[in-house]
Amino acid sequence: MATSIYDAVGGMRALTALAHAWHERCLADPVVSHAFSHGYHPDHTARLAAYWAEALGGPPAYTAHLASESEVVRMHSGNGPHVEMDERAVACFADAVDEAGLGDDPVVRDALVAYFTWATAYMGTYHGSADDVPDALTVPKWSWQGLVGGTDSRPRQHTG
Repeated sequence: MATSIYDAVGGMRALTALAHAWHERCLADPVVSHAFSHGYHPDHTARLAAYWAEALGGPPAYTAHLASESEVVRMHSGNGPHVEMDERAVACFADAVDEAGLGDDPVVRDALVAYFTWATAYMGTYHGSADDVPDALTVPKWSWQGLVGGTDSRPRQHTG
């Protein structure tokens, strides 16, 4: 088994295909599409793939060049609970894993779906208000065993 999920899926190219397949499925879903009704960045799938890459053991390009974890969580916050939308987004993801050709290995497929299921719930942590999201959150990392200890997006401790 590859050292990271990122490596096992085939890196950025595979995650970009996954992000595109998932996004298309979400836009076609009558419930999940609501999350995109306000519009989205023209490079949404590339940005999403970069975020997933960072979370799954790839390079930290997302937070180095695009946005901080706190900004990501704020963007997904303040919308109240949306259990049905989350469940359907996970179903779209599981189907997208297969569509992108990443579902042939059940261990890889299970790891991807487990990550996305956890991440979907995590992004809803601050459903009351984006103002509740603390500064200096870090991207939670996901491995074959699940959430990597110490990377659960708690604010970094500032020393100095």
